Amino acid sequence: MANVSLVTGFFLLGFSDVPELQIFHGVLFLLMYLAALMSNLLITTLTTLDLKLQTPMYFFLKNLSLLDVSIVSVPIPNFIVNSLTHDNSISILGCAFQILFMTSFSAGEIFVLTAMSYDRYVAICHPLHYEAIMNGRACALMAGASWALGGLFGAVYTAGTFSMPFCGSSVIPEFFCDIPSLLKILCSQTPMVVYISIGIGTCLSMSCFICIVISYVYIFSTVLKIPTTKGQSKAFSTCLPHLLVFTIFIVTAYFVYLKPPSNAPSVLDRLLSVLYTVLPPAFNPMIYSLRNSDMKWALIRLLQKLKVQRLSPLNKSKCLSRT
Repeated sequence: MANVSLVTGFFLLGFSDVPELQIFHGVLFLLMYLAALMSNLLITTLTTLDLKLQTPMYFFLKNLSLLDVSIVSVPIPNFIVNSLTHDNSISILGCAFQILFMTSFSAGEIFVLTAMSYDRYVAICHPLHYEAIMNGRACALMAGASWALGGLFGAVYTAGTFSMPFCGSSVIPEFFCDIPSLLKILCSQTPMVVYISIGIGTCLSMSCFICIVISYVYIFSTVLKIPTTKGQSKAFSTCLPHLLVFTIFIVTAYFVYLKPPSNAPSVLDRLLSVLYTVLPPAFNPMIYSLRNSDMKWALIRLLQKLKVQRLSPLNKSKCLSRT
């Protein structure tokens, strides 16, 4: 330990050392971030204000959108600032907060996606008992548990990772603090609490995955028994978006967190990191809204309401001027 220098801060490798390319990357990520932010906030607004969207499915969709906003808001703004200022350094405390929030929100998203699959299972396989099972209290409990368990897992995992000092190279070969790179530069062996957290996280994620698979096995078997093609397509249209979102999130997270750390990451490694942080938050609103007539009509009603509110002061002023 005497000949090993302790790390007091980290340097995020990013995508390029060329200042012009760094500015280009910063502006590009800014545009992607704004697109993901506005689309998810739009879904949150519609599912909150529109009375016809006050159902369990859209309640969980609102929570999913809030988690997407939270996930994309952890690493991307920091990368944008670093790219525009040509300063890729980050403190240990800043890195710890990145790990805390990203693991918490990612775990929370897995739990919310699992709750959404259970909601679709009850709606399709037990429609007569749907309102009794998926009542407001049950939905609030599942959503609250998703956020709380995600936060607890993130706190334990982060505390374990940063309980030991870091030695050697301070370069993290990503544009955000990723766990495999941090575990590689720990001064001593990986703390037992990290292994416990990884084991718990693996068991929880596998349990959620198995629950979702079982739910969809029952869902598809029930949907295929529907006699009309129209009924089948309507049932599939409410389930396939959720299944697609879950697949994108799990696949990208798998390649980011379970890949072996590398001092010189390939183009594919960096692309997968971008896909994990940007793709789910940006694509989820598109997947849920493009083929969803309820969301489209809710947007039309909101625009009409805003138009009426904007025109009403003008009409009042015209009436006053006439009098």
